Amino acid sequence: MHRAHTAFSLALSPMAHKNFATWLLKSSSSQQVSLMAKVTAAAAVRTYNSAAAEPFANGSTASYVEEMYNAWLRDPTSVHTSWDAYFRSNSYVSPPNLAPVQANTLPLTSFNFGGAVSGAAPDSKTIDDHLAVQAIIRSYQSRGHLASDLDPLGILTREKTVCKDGLARRANEDVLRQHSGFLFGEQDMDRQFKLPSTTFIGGDEASLPLKEILNRLENVYCNKIGVEFMFINSLEQCNWIRKRFETPGVLNFSPEEKRLILARLTRATGFEAFLAKKYSSEKRFGLEGCEIMIPALKEIIDVSTELGVESVIMGMPHRGRLNTLANVCRKPLNQIFTQFAGLEAADDGSGDVKYHLGTYIERLNRVTNKNIRLAVVANPSHLEAVDPVVQGKTRAEQFYRGDQEGKKVMSILIHGDAAFCGQGVVYETMHLSDLPDYTTHGTIHVVANNQIGFTTDPRFSRSSPYCTDVARVVNAPIFHVNADDPEAVMHVCKVAAEWRATFHKDCVIDLVGYRRNGHNEIDEPMFTQPLMYQKIRKHKNCLDLYADKLIAEGTVTGEEVKSVAAKYENICEEAFALAKTETHVKYKDWLDSPWSGFFEGKDPLKVAPTGVKEETLIHIGNRFSSPPPNAAEFVIHKGLLRVLAARKAMVDEKVADWALGEAMAFGSLLKEGIHVRLSGQDVERGTFSHRHHVLHHQLVDKATYNSLQHMYPDQAPYSVSNSSLSEYAVLGFEHGYSMTNPNALVLWEAQFGDFSNTAQSIIDQFISSGQSKWVRQSGLVMLLPHGMEGMGPEHSSCRVERFLQMSSDDPDYFPPESDEFGVRQLHDINWIVANCSTPANYYHILRRQIALPFRKPLILCTPKSLLRHPEAKSPFSEMSEGSEFQRIIPDNGPAGQNPSNVKKVVFCSGRVYYDLTKTRREKQLEGEIAIVRVEQISPFPFDLVKEQANLYKNAELVWAQEEHKNQGSWTYVQPRFLTALNHSRDVSQSDEQSSSTNTTTTTDHTNHESDTDSDSKSKPWLSRMFAAPNSGGDPKDLAQTLGGDFNAAKHFDLKNVRHDFNRPAGIAAAPGARIAKTGRKISYVGRACGASTATGSKAQHIRELNALLNDAIST
Repeated sequence: MHRAHTAFSLALSPMAHKNFATWLLKSSSSQQVSLMAKVTAAAAVRTYNSAAAEPFANGSTASYVEEMYNAWLRDPTSVHTSWDAYFRSNSYVSPPNLAPVQANTLPLTSFNFGGAVSGAAPDSKTIDDHLAVQAIIRSYQSRGHLASDLDPLGILTREKTVCKDGLARRANEDVLRQHSGFLFGEQDMDRQFKLPSTTFIGGDEASLPLKEILNRLENVYCNKIGVEFMFINSLEQCNWIRKRFETPGVLNFSPEEKRLILARLTRATGFEAFLAKKYSSEKRFGLEGCEIMIPALKEIIDVSTELGVESVIMGMPHRGRLNTLANVCRKPLNQIFTQFAGLEAADDGSGDVKYHLGTYIERLNRVTNKNIRLAVVANPSHLEAVDPVVQGKTRAEQFYRGDQEGKKVMSILIHGDAAFCGQGVVYETMHLSDLPDYTTHGTIHVVANNQIGFTTDPRFSRSSPYCTDVARVVNAPIFHVNADDPEAVMHVCKVAAEWRATFHKDCVIDLVGYRRNGHNEIDEPMFTQPLMYQKIRKHKNCLDLYADKLIAEGTVTGEEVKSVAAKYENICEEAFALAKTETHVKYKDWLDSPWSGFFEGKDPLKVAPTGVKEETLIHIGNRFSSPPPNAAEFVIHKGLLRVLAARKAMVDEKVADWALGEAMAFGSLLKEGIHVRLSGQDVERGTFSHRHHVLHHQLVDKATYNSLQHMYPDQAPYSVSNSSLSEYAVLGFEHGYSMTNPNALVLWEAQFGDFSNTAQSIIDQFISSGQSKWVRQSGLVMLLPHGMEGMGPEHSSCRVERFLQMSSDDPDYFPPESDEFGVRQLHDINWIVANCSTPANYYHILRRQIALPFRKPLILCTPKSLLRHPEAKSPFSEMSEGSEFQRIIPDNGPAGQNPSNVKKVVFCSGRVYYDLTKTRREKQLEGEIAIVRVEQISPFPFDLVKEQANLYKNAELVWAQEEHKNQGSWTYVQPRFLTALNHSRDVSQSDEQSSSTNTTTTTDHTNHESDTDSDSKSKPWLSRMFAAPNSGGDPKDLAQTLGGDFNAAKHFDLKNVRHDFNRPAGIAAAPGARIAKTGRKISYVGRACGASTATGSKAQHIRELNALLNDAIST
């Protein structure tokens, strides 16, 4: 306070002097104008008090008059009425000043204060009192939320504090801190205080009595709304929020608006009640206790639509999802009810539980009479995992609409309280909010705050005061609101929508409610929260409380309330009856990202050519290797000049290294109108300094040139974006981006391949299984630098084995051979895993992502040392017209030309090929050892492996890899090699009897199945799997067949009892083909099993590599 007083008395700006003097003296307008000019002119000049400087006027009389005047200024009733009349008449003039004027000073008497006392400055107590009031106002604005009445259950509600005027207020020392001592006494409550420019509680009034100031602040900041915003750095934004909450009357709603809130709340509550009645034993993760979220979302959408938004993309957890689909998106209720029936699906895929599904709806907003598109993105049980996916989808839709400011497309993210503060992806996603290539120009976050996480109390689930504190790191205002006050909720939602439209920044709405049931409807919450749930069971729901309020104030009648509820229940009953007539569920009805027109009129098994004209390659290469045209002053780093010169030399020689091959893939797609987006950590330069897509002016900050953006005048846009140091959020973002438009190549590159495991939830829950669960395709490309090159355990393997383990092709099933074998495999699998060894194949597989008539994610193990390897180059002829991606690259040397002399065939994948060829060359075994590269590992190229094996009939077959045996591709390829080598179509337990022959046994294909076989096949697969041949599936029969007591561990091997199990839909096994034991084997060559991906010792790495090469290249 001392510092504030000093600043007020000695160092206030001229404007501050002007404001305070104007209010204090209450001059007329004309007097104020003259006064302001004088005060402003002398603001920096020292003043002095005439009473201290005038010799004849420094006696007791002058002092007494000034004391009386100061007392009158503080409180007019504290002086005699004669003094009050005297001072009110403005007749008091200080004695003349005869003291000599000192240098750089002016006496106060030189200013004309409009007839008021000009010789008396405000005394220190008056200044202190006004500063105290301003400090109190700021305390309410900064910390009033700490005393807000936010908890509908009253568990966390703070007791009120009795102030000196005898009134009880919520603001306590937590809010006011040291300023609580300035609440004066009852005699001061009627004193008028000037309101500072940082508050709007006065409306049109410049001053208010202290009691009114406190009451208004209490009503704004310590009632049903708690506002956190004073940490925001922008004064403009802070004042904007103050005005929206402090202006008198902002919470006044018209009767029509109140009835609309009631109707929406009735539907939200009625939907949950209907589901509880019809499906009492089903999990649905209802919204009871926070039903106001549905009217809240509708209010946000209404206001945003009025402000120009045309598309809203939402992400949310399971709680309240069905209600949101029904009452916000207006998904047909019969489709929702059908999900409870357990019907068979009419289309392919595994499907998902009903409270994970998404949707896409285009409808008319009846409130604003404008069309709106609403999408709810499908989400797994991994709470908050959908956040970056929604942001990526939103950003993509903004891009394709040309919505550079986010005025037409927006995102809403709905969170649970425990997940919002507990899941790190929330923080990662928040930090994308203002990045130029990732911002969605503001997201509205709605927290359905149940005040509990599953069974865990907040005091055990977070260290912060609020679950929303993570939002403070990005200066997002946070609006806490009591979920049992619908009008307060609606006001907060209106402010949030206007905030986003005005500032295009994130904001958070914290709906503080409760959870009426357990975590799900069949869970018992009294086990862990007995006191809370005793309160909940006695607590009226929000609808009843609000209906009672509106009935009491005469806005509606009890009959109207019942009528609205009955009408909605009839709607639900009609939809329920319609749902009973359905015989199948359709997964496509729940698609959240439809691609209109993409699949229509296409041959699903026809791939467009990926080769292009050589002239196109030359043009792209020349542009990519040139500095900015017509910009001689653009200073490029000397090292990059050498890189550009080397690229130009390769173009002249018509060969391409890895970086040039990638640029040609991108450039040719851009020429064809395909948008390309490359994202990830350090991708502009490339982790290994090979890409250099963005050239930086060495003397001018932010001056850059990207040649791929200037290939052709009418090309598609190219975006290359260095991301934040996040994998989880950024990979999720790019996945969401790829979902929006199939005619775009979206790539995410990991800094090193193994860093992708921090995004494992996105990989497992979205990328690998998204199409199966949600009928949602994605062509996302993951570039994962991979290779055992002595860089230690963490910079070596991209863990390709994990991606291969999740591939959905059957290792024991050889698909029917045909001309469309390769593309049919791609169509049936969940994603593609490849490890390319040449720039040409890398070029083709990127272009194939767009050439396919469908979309599949592509997992690419990309090289490190091969980026500059002299042999890892491809001629233009392998990328021009007529060329295509090679799933397998055969040996084209002496071994391939004379296969009968080959003693060993080494199959491998990726960079180890170059080590193998070098060793083979050194040992002069080019004619005896063939090296075949498997470029596409999954789906496995059964047909081409079979072809290579038949070519080298007498050779030993080995698989060589640089990864450990329990890692890499070996565990994936081994059973598939066996299937390809022996063309297995079926394996059964009966073949155990002939296993000793080590030969392939077949039966006549003309033989018909026995009735017992037919009956067995009609049984469920689990019964058939555990049944002996020619038995009815009884384990006793199986024991008798095997002889003696049955021991599953001893006699049972699942790989030998397949019976039409785990095969692609609609494809039956060929009858009669039986394989008991393989006739041809493949051996493993490489490192032994290990816990770590690689050694940290360079010497040990070299020793292990040499052992691998010597084992592989030996006869």
